[in-house]
Amino acid sequence: MLSMTGYGKGEYKEGGLELSVEIKTVNNRYLDASLKCPKVFAAYEEVMRGMIREKLSRGHADVYVTMSDKREKQKTLSLDEGVALSYVEAAKRLSSLSDSVPYDLTASVLLRMPDVVVRDEIQSADEELIRAVNAALSLALENLNAMRLKEGEKLRADMLSRMDKIEQLVIKIKERAPLVAEEYKAKLKEKIEKYLGGVAVDEGKLLTEVALFADKSNIDEELTRLTSHIDQFRDICTYSVVGRKLDFLIQEFNRETNTICSKSNDIAITRCGLELKNEIEKIREQVQNVE
Repeated sequence: MLSMTGYGKGEYKEGGLELSVEIKTVNNRYLDASLKCPKVFAAYEEVMRGMIREKLSRGHADVYVTMSDKREKQKTLSLDEGVALSYVEAAKRLSSLSDSVPYDLTASVLLRMPDVVVRDEIQSADEELIRAVNAALSLALENLNAMRLKEGEKLRADMLSRMDKIEQLVIKIKERAPLVAEEYKAKLKEKIEKYLGGVAVDEGKLLTEVALFADKSNIDEELTRLTSHIDQFRDICTYSVVGRKLDFLIQEFNRETNTICSKSNDIAITRCGLELKNEIEKIREQVQNVE
């Protein structure tokens, strides 16, 4: 079982190139990755997202890539022809204003003017950069999942301990449920005798009324389904990616518990049902943290 929250870091240091990748993940219904990295990796971001999708299935991931590149890199000079021509035209206009201002603009002078020549570094990621970011990202994801697995085991232990409490409450309700109709029959008979002032009670009508009550308040099916859900929950918890399955199953737990509370007509069972709902809610909160 994996938690959706975690942190992982990976680094690459070699030949004047230092690159670091940090990943922070939090809860989210679907997988959403936000990458913040140098522009040199702009064309490579989708590949990085693919690597993330291979390791994560749910959650929001913030990925930070920082880089220090002290390698000798190929540089090029580019001429901004528009700026250069503007300087030429300005020099010609200035010279035409007066004979005392000669037109003496040369190429060497023009090359020294601001913004005429621009020094460019190669802007795309080379093979070593790609190799570096792959290595750092893979290590960051590995460290992230190690932390998520550790947190996930804690979540699993907590949820299974609460599931043990739920099982005990279900057993308690099962033991109590058969007694409800008998107690109802005794109380109903006592009330009738009290109101009739000692006149004999019609046992046939009494049994009919009790049978209707027992049928209306019967919760055997709900208890059977809850027992099945408990077994399913424990089985699902043996797998790694379980969040969506557990989320659906917890909804079924709630549905059966609500039905038991509405049908029981018994204070003791209702109290157990409310305790059930409390434990189920605590598990539901934990399930939101599971991938």
